[in-house]
Amino acid sequence: MKWLLLLTLGGSVAQSSLVQALSVGGATPDLPFILTVFWALRRGPEAGCVAGFFAGLLQDVAAGGLVGVQALTKALAGFSLGLAGGRLWVANPLVQVPGLVALTLAEGLLRFGLLQLFHYPASLGALLVEVILPQALYNGVLGAACIVAMFGLEAARAHATFRAPRR
Repeated sequence: MKWLLLLTLGGSVAQSSLVQALSVGGATPDLPFILTVFWALRRGPEAGCVAGFFAGLLQDVAAGGLVGVQALTKALAGFSLGLAGGRLWVANPLVQVPGLVALTLAEGLLRFGLLQLFHYPASLGALLVEVILPQALYNGVLGAACIVAMFGLEAARAHATFRAPRR
């Protein structure tokens, strides 16, 4: 549970402070969402739901908008991907990265639908082209980089574990 708290808080702090420096053409990644997706894949639907809820709630509070919209959409995304992780072969990075992109698109569309209930003044086309699609692609690129880094760290740790001690 402490790892979940650390990842959620760390991702939210990084989202509010570091993401603007990572902006490319106005597109920014959603770091708490990426962490939620990877957490859900490794820990299952309940942990993904809890991670998504707290990450989204922290983003809602930091943004100063409607509290609960991102908490609900990220919780549903974490839960659904955690369920898919038990039913599909998601250990392959060729499944994880497109899954992250598709889930980012679905979460953005769900968030748009929830905001429409409160008469959010934006068209779907403009929001899709200017925010949701660029963020989904950016999340995919950053998620792929995270997967490569995790494989590199695991390989280095395995190499260090199996080396014979020197005398």
